[in-house]
Amino acid sequence: MADDPRDALDREPHPLPPGWGWRWQDDVFDFHGGAQPPASTFVDTPRLRYVRLIQIRDYYTDRHLTYVPDSPKLRKCSAEDVMIARYGSSDDNRSDNSLGRICRGLQGAYNVALARAVPADGVERSFLYYLLKSQYFQEPLRAQGARSVQAGFNKDSLRVIRLPLPPLPEQRAIARILGTLDDKIELNRRMNETLEAMARALFKSWFVDFDPVRAKAEGRDIGLPPHIADLFPDSLEDSELGETPKGWEVGTLADFSSLNPEAWSKETRPAVINYVDLSNTKWGRIETIATYGREDAPSRAQRVLRPCDTIVGTVRPGNGSYAFVSEDGLTGSTGFAVLRPLRAAHVEFVYLAATAKANIEALSHLADGGAYPAVRAEVVAATQVIRPCDEVLGAFSRTVAPVHAKLQRNNRESGTLASLRDTLLPKLISGEFRAKPDREREKETV
Repeated sequence: MADDPRDALDREPHPLPPGWGWRWQDDVFDFHGGAQPPASTFVDTPRLRYVRLIQIRDYYTDRHLTYVPDSPKLRKCSAEDVMIARYGSSDDNRSDNSLGRICRGLQGAYNVALARAVPADGVERSFLYYLLKSQYFQEPLRAQGARSVQAGFNKDSLRVIRLPLPPLPEQRAIARILGTLDDKIELNRRMNETLEAMARALFKSWFVDFDPVRAKAEGRDIGLPPHIADLFPDSLEDSELGETPKGWEVGTLADFSSLNPEAWSKETRPAVINYVDLSNTKWGRIETIATYGREDAPSRAQRVLRPCDTIVGTVRPGNGSYAFVSEDGLTGSTGFAVLRPLRAAHVEFVYLAATAKANIEALSHLADGGAYPAVRAEVVAATQVIRPCDEVLGAFSRTVAPVHAKLQRNNRESGTLASLRDTLLPKLISGEFRAKPDREREKETV
């Protein structure tokens, strides 16, 4: 029989507080891998939500959601289950750079790139979620990822991982502290989805469907204050985009923004680079900023980013690597097209036009290049848009800017909360900081 690889790892990593203990992974949780959906489909078979790797961030997103025929062969999870991304990539330009990503909130069937972590007796599921996000689980998996372009794990590779385990009351206390921060971050994320939907709905109404112009042409009330209603023409005319408001022109994003206006050179690179890459920028949100010294930063860390810039990923553009920049001092990957508004009144228009669903889909269809389908940054800037009069642009900016500002404040608050959570997590999981159990809650649990 082959030697157990754990025999060579008999020394415990570091002392733990009294009552805590080091446990091998399979004494803390088991995991159940996902399954591929059946190849055959039947019209009358109930359809089931099917969760894939591309939908897994630090949160679950319904984007790219698919449904498959229900089948006993599928593996299923509930919203409370702790899920692990089994595969990933060491390349930051790939959307599947997700090995070891931990997520909750999924419900339905899940595919082979995901696994469900099932806590052992004496392990609180909410605590397991944070334990698997800690360095004790993540660092061994990241080490695997660094050795392979397409890294993954199985039960054997997990068995050599050792995890610290406090008593149940302290597990619950740790999960409660970190969960309070995550709850507020999730609330902000959902609020931002609503705020962005409002801004996009108004953009589409004014500049895509031309609802105010159509209502005027038909003699209907357009539902806007008179001083804004008067700015819109009362008829449509033919153009290369189809029917457009009379007097408005067809242009491109380059009419409203400059493309990639600044870049670092070897001589001008700052000593500290706060780097934004494609894999951590998703659907309007910069999720993570990596900090490097000048000599350690990736070679693609060249794009200078300023507040009010819009960044759009040019590699696999359909994966939604776009965001609005709300803080100074950031450096973006050369995989982004950076659009800097020419005027303050163009800020919201540029962001909403460049990142509209139809435009992202169009860029995705234009992308080519085998393993890394991409478009040139100039293609992003050449996106056709309507050119309304300056007065309408100004009115749109004044209407949407407060909504956009609230959205960015929520993002900044969530960033602060995430930093606090990420600071507390390793200290609580290691026992350096102790979480005091809530005795009254514990009485209710017993």
